[in-house]
Amino acid sequence: GEDTSGLRSRPPTAANIGIAACTMSEPMDVDATNAPEQIDEALYSRQLYVLGKEAMTKMSGCDVLLIGLGGTGVEIAKNVVLAGVRSLTLYDKAPARLADLSSQFFITEQDVGKPRAEVSAKHLAELNNYVKVSVHNGELTPDFLSKFTVVALAGQPLSVVRAVNTTCHAKGIPMVSANCHGIMASIFCDFGPAFTVVDQTGEEALSVLCSSITKEATGGAVTTHDENRHGFEDGDYVTFAEVQGMTELNGMEAVPIKVTGPYTFTICDTSSFGDYKGGGYAHQVKQPKTIAHKALDAALAEPNYLLSDFAKMDRPAQLHTLVQALSAFQDENGGELPTAGNGAQAERVLSLAKEINAKSASPAELSEPLLRLLATSAACEISPMTAFIGGTAAQEVLKAATGKYMPIDQWFYFDATEALPFTADAPPPSAELAPTGSRYDAMVGVFGQTLMAKLMKERYFLVGAGAIGCEMLKNWALMGLGAGEGGMVVVTDPDNIEKSNLNRQFLFRPWDVTKSKSVCAAAKVKEMNPGVHIDAHTDKVGEDTEDIYSDTFMESLTGICNALDNVNARLYVDSRAVYYNKPLLESGTLGTKGNVQVVVPRMTESYASSRDPPEKSIPVCTLKNFPNQIEHTIQWARDTFEGLFKQGAEDSNAYLSQADFLQKLEQQPGVRRPTLQQLHSNLVSDRPRTLEDCIAWARMRFEEYFNNTIQQLLFNFPLDMMTASGTPFWSGPKRPPQPQSFDSNDELHLGFIIAAANLRADMYGLKGSTDPAFFKKAADAIMVPKFVPKRGVKIQANENDNTADNSGMDDDDAECERLTKELPTSSQLAGFRLSPIEFEKDDDTNFHVAFITATSNLRARNYKIAEADALRTKQIAGKIIPAIATTT
Repeated sequence: GEDTSGLRSRPPTAANIGIAACTMSEPMDVDATNAPEQIDEALYSRQLYVLGKEAMTKMSGCDVLLIGLGGTGVEIAKNVVLAGVRSLTLYDKAPARLADLSSQFFITEQDVGKPRAEVSAKHLAELNNYVKVSVHNGELTPDFLSKFTVVALAGQPLSVVRAVNTTCHAKGIPMVSANCHGIMASIFCDFGPAFTVVDQTGEEALSVLCSSITKEATGGAVTTHDENRHGFEDGDYVTFAEVQGMTELNGMEAVPIKVTGPYTFTICDTSSFGDYKGGGYAHQVKQPKTIAHKALDAALAEPNYLLSDFAKMDRPAQLHTLVQALSAFQDENGGELPTAGNGAQAERVLSLAKEINAKSASPAELSEPLLRLLATSAACEISPMTAFIGGTAAQEVLKAATGKYMPIDQWFYFDATEALPFTADAPPPSAELAPTGSRYDAMVGVFGQTLMAKLMKERYFLVGAGAIGCEMLKNWALMGLGAGEGGMVVVTDPDNIEKSNLNRQFLFRPWDVTKSKSVCAAAKVKEMNPGVHIDAHTDKVGEDTEDIYSDTFMESLTGICNALDNVNARLYVDSRAVYYNKPLLESGTLGTKGNVQVVVPRMTESYASSRDPPEKSIPVCTLKNFPNQIEHTIQWARDTFEGLFKQGAEDSNAYLSQADFLQKLEQQPGVRRPTLQQLHSNLVSDRPRTLEDCIAWARMRFEEYFNNTIQQLLFNFPLDMMTASGTPFWSGPKRPPQPQSFDSNDELHLGFIIAAANLRADMYGLKGSTDPAFFKKAADAIMVPKFVPKRGVKIQANENDNTADNSGMDDDDAECERLTKELPTSSQLAGFRLSPIEFEKDDDTNFHVAFITATSNLRARNYKIAEADALRTKQIAGKIIPAIATTT
């Protein structure tokens, strides 16, 4: 093939990028064995909750080609590598320029002149050991392009995009192209003529409890239980289960629905079905959808736009014309875009835009001042824009790889002209935007030298160095925030780096695990821009540290930025910002959703001015006796964990260390007896000496939780019991339970014993075990007394009943005295203490999640509720917020 070494200093064009060449100087063999056999849940746990295992598995077999490694390209690459595709191949022979340093965070001043792809590859490879990152130096032939699952382009003119798109569209290979031109950006998606989206929203499938279903030829009317709105939309599909009477619905294929109200919807013809008697669940079934995208030229002529701002309805058509004009300018000028502040070049772009618009089938109404202003800074890639567009484009790549979420159809245009310190009608003088040979030239080309000088003197306080914190620090370093005389960025975070952080907190590497987040993040951005002034703290921001973050400190700031993960900390920082009259930048993410709030003193409301509604709590009686969702059984298991292994141990230690513990306990009616019973169990009757003792204890807990308690419940409320109104007691949300008999051959039964016994052993400092045969043999040898339900036990049947539950019975003074007398004195157990166990969700070897999963699923089995795997249980029990790098 042609020797392209002499073209390295030229920007990309269709000719020099090698599209038309028939041979490859360096064929790339995509390694099909690079993907892990199993998904590393410790690394990907937060992302798994966004995408799910099926999508993650698809992605781990996906090979991506990325053409263009400028600021937008490196953002796409970073996000795609963090997400966990099988391989990422980079193509960009263009040499790094000083202007790249405004947005390309893996290029330093020492790298200027080197090929951008080569420089970036080694840094990208460090982000994820499971992703093969390679550089292609050959030509981009159709055969080569055909090797990939998805092709992405960044910062490429339309002539290059068109050449790639011709092959990709013909072969059905999804293609994503993204460009950032100063304060304006665009994304184009072509997923081919027939792309199947398996899940259009990515939201969890809904399930609702039915309270009535009518028999109607025009469509049976389904009414859901009045606890919650059903949340369905017209055209959703549902299946039914556990319907009594109208049993024909059970197991029937998914049927489309029509929503008639928040608690009602209609289904198919039910006139020939049996009469509805009660119960039943409607489960949403996601339906795949096949979409057809147009190839680039057809999409240019007849564009579909995804609106980014409903206040700028006329912008997409204007920006669509401008992007074509900029590409035409590049074709005329060897791939170069207009130089910032060069009025003559901006006028040429405007002239081209008018020509293109005149030939359009539906011409746009062009604003000449707007297009002139945008064209002036079109060559500038700045980090706030590349971060946003790179994240969005990377998400499109993931959609193409997984079939999850509806892709952009097909053009997305965005501009942030509101951020400029001048308007299109009153532009700055050319000298204000002209390059000066600085790493900040792109920023100057967009915002001007005056604002750039102000940015460099800013003093900002960043609270948190997690996912959002890493992104903020990277953007600020590239922007030069606080990098001038008197400028400073102070970042604080008390947390250390964990493995699960590496999936989206991209400033950290595997060798940083256990180190301070803020210290590592500060060091990393200092590598990106040695000129930044950054001070890393490890203090928690709160009332306890007001001596550190004092009046003097707060008054010296020009602004505060939150990068926090909890509401209370946000509220505290907000109160300080209001008190000291400082601007506050607030943001947060939840899976693929995100929010930003800019708080400006005396202009906007503060963060605390509006609150989210409180989380809906689960009624105690539902939790204790009448669960109907897996969330109920997981919460019950979590509470059980807390009571057995944390609260119980803390009470025992308090008894042994506080002389007046029993005296205080006498003043707590309803709590005294169960606390004394727990103390007696921990220190006398069930105090273990060996692991076998712990197994015996665990076996008794199994019997108590999953057999005896259920038998007692059914004794109080027999299966055929009717309420005063004549309806069956066990109906609606009350699911009739069934006791379980222990079977050591059942993996779930034995799993409970292994987890509970090991946790009990850990509490007493005894050595645990993971040998199932040992636990099976020991558990089978235990004699368990037969349970006989007791009369007179009171169980609360409904949330509003005044009946006290049996656990809250009046303290039996005689029983309490007996228990107290049998307790050993602290001197008899001198030096003896239990180890309370704090729930830790991210250690898969500590039996915490294993215990909660087994306990929850056994209880779910009691009530015939669909069980949940350890990953889902961990999310609910640990209240884990789903997170993915593309959103951050």
